[in-house]
Amino acid sequence: MIKSFKKILYAGTLALSVFALAACSNSGSSSDSSADGSAASADAGSSQQGAQQNTGKKVKIGYVINNLNDTFQTYILEAAQKYADENNIELEVQDSQEDTIKQVDHVNALIEKGVDGLIVVPTDTSSMAPVTEAAQKAGIPLAYVNRNPYAGKEDTIPNNVFYVGSNEKTGGQMQMEYIGEKIGGKGGVVILMGILGNEGTTKRTEGVEEVIKDKYPDVKVLAKESGNWQRDQGVSLTENFITAYGNDLTAVIANNDEMALGAIAALKGANRLNGCLVSAVDATPAGLAAVEAGEMAQTVKQDAKAQGEGALTLAEGFLKGNPPSGDLAIPFTSITADNLAQAK
Repeated sequence: MIKSFKKILYAGTLALSVFALAACSNSGSSSDSSADGSAASADAGSSQQGAQQNTGKKVKIGYVINNLNDTFQTYILEAAQKYADENNIELEVQDSQEDTIKQVDHVNALIEKGVDGLIVVPTDTSSMAPVTEAAQKAGIPLAYVNRNPYAGKEDTIPNNVFYVGSNEKTGGQMQMEYIGEKIGGKGGVVILMGILGNEGTTKRTEGVEEVIKDKYPDVKVLAKESGNWQRDQGVSLTENFITAYGNDLTAVIANNDEMALGAIAALKGANRLNGCLVSAVDATPAGLAAVEAGEMAQTVKQDAKAQGEGALTLAEGFLKGNPPSGDLAIPFTSITADNLAQAK
């Protein structure tokens, strides 16, 4: 049976809340009382612990990450692990090392071990059918985190399969809106893309290109290449761009902070940073430090704190058998030197 897609925006903690409910919630524990966000958070934690005590079983969740070398993904994992530790949930982590076959094998092995639910950061969003099918066959809930295999086809997402993530296109749009204005609506830009096929790569890049087409037609995309989310590849690609385009290069727009930091290193090495703006997505500590140092013009933040608080509020609904009927939209925020304090 197919359900309408209920997109719950990004937070590793929310995924864990969903599975804690699915694995051990008591249908008889639901309540008709309503509460504000603070009460929801408190009730969620206490209800979850009560459910675990009643079943006498510790919830076990399998977390299959795309790559432990992906800096931003480790921040999501850390948030999930912190929540697990605080709520007596066992989290077993497997690293797919950007290998889809390995990822499917990890999922099957975790199911064989009897996990109560799965969290998966897809290595390739176009190749997740075997993962979904395995979870469905096992009858356990599955959350795809940060990368959405069902983007654009939300009506086909099965029961007990969730997406926890952000509106990726919006991030790219915010990047180009800012950079387009700063370069006066004309110039040459290059796009450092993440791993090809990933939703974040595709949608963030689409967002950049849509703003150029609709608002800044005098901006030319000189090149777009995949740096696979990695800083070292951001360095080498940007060195090539500097050689190829010289002073025609006025901005580097990266799908994430790590590649942008690589671009900054290359631009500094060529004494070109002062004439070339750099924009990124994630607002990692290193990215924010680069903004503060005046080296990165902009990073687009995914608000982990707001997402985490929202996740706890939603957890109450899951625990009481009343899943949310719509999205919880935690927006991106454009962070520059002008509002840096907002990100801290």
